[in-house]
Amino acid sequence: MGFKSLKLFLVAAFSVFLVLFSHFANAQEPLDTKKTAKEGAFDPAKIILEHVMDAHEFHFFSYKGSDGEEHEISIPLPVILYSPQRGLSAFSYARFHDHDSHGIYNGYKNEEGKIVAVDANGNTDETVKVYDLSLTRNVVQMFIALILLVWILLTAASKYRKHGTNVAPTGIQNLIEPVVTFIRDEVGRPNLGVKYEKYMPYLLTVFFFILFNTLVGLIPGTANVTGNIAFTMVLAVISLIVIVFSTNRHFWGHIFWPPGVPIPVKLILIPIEVVSTLVIKPGALMIRLFANMIAGHIVITCFILLIFIFGAMNQAVGWGFIPVSVAFTIFLYFIEILVAFIQAFIFTNLTAVFIGQAFEGEHHDGHDHAEDPVII
Repeated sequence: MGFKSLKLFLVAAFSVFLVLFSHFANAQEPLDTKKTAKEGAFDPAKIILEHVMDAHEFHFFSYKGSDGEEHEISIPLPVILYSPQRGLSAFSYARFHDHDSHGIYNGYKNEEGKIVAVDANGNTDETVKVYDLSLTRNVVQMFIALILLVWILLTAASKYRKHGTNVAPTGIQNLIEPVVTFIRDEVGRPNLGVKYEKYMPYLLTVFFFILFNTLVGLIPGTANVTGNIAFTMVLAVISLIVIVFSTNRHFWGHIFWPPGVPIPVKLILIPIEVVSTLVIKPGALMIRLFANMIAGHIVITCFILLIFIFGAMNQAVGWGFIPVSVAFTIFLYFIEILVAFIQAFIFTNLTAVFIGQAFEGEHHDGHDHAEDPVII
């Protein structure tokens, strides 16, 4: 709660700061401001969006060379396009940045991160439908995190197969074992009861997959995968499938015909319960993870950009704010590492809670049941 309150305070303070100084910046030499905007110079909003959005390259930084031109240090990714009119095309994203291409290659061009078809004159051709199947940085980074995750877990598993439980864990095994034990004792058993072993593989997979993608995303230049709504939506849909397949007749009986409730009230409760099960629960999983992950990256980026915002107003102020900005950025960076563990735990715990609710009430049929779930 303390970290959350601190983050809210920092966001509020930053917002007030920008509002107060935005009038000063706009009132001072408005002609130069318009000129700067036209020339596409420093634009904080654009930089923030580029940082949190998906892209076709891993961009690290740009610099102006001795020739006076802007040079980018980046890793271009494969572009894979399919068009019913033009067929399949595959090439490197770097083709759009060739000096002689003018941003157009093989009949396509990049418009603000979106690849569209163009005609012979270089104008957008709306008649050509383009399906972008490219390996964007979010996709590539998920594969990297997945390979890293599989390697670490297989390494730990091989030590267990070799030494068993009679030898004290060391190295990676010593790092993974407390986490697995924690998820089992604090998530699986309390929410799923005697059935926890059946769901532990999925719960552990979700926890580590979210954690590894978040931690890799904290490396400068990488993508904010867990801050992508498509990523969290897929995880939420998978959890919904697991929840639905864990239900029983007793659960659906309470959904479609709540017992002990007057018929007029039942007509109101039934749609609410259906929407709650199929929409609200997975929606809560999706939005919670997405909002927390993207908020942290935006706040960190904003504190870094404050150096350039103040520097644009006064160079001395910009240089003087560097220690403050760096200190806050490092502080928030460590908080984001903690948030990575917390959000992976919350997503996993809520999934276990919803699964436990799906088969609750089985004791009426003479079966074992999970302990009463507690939502935190």
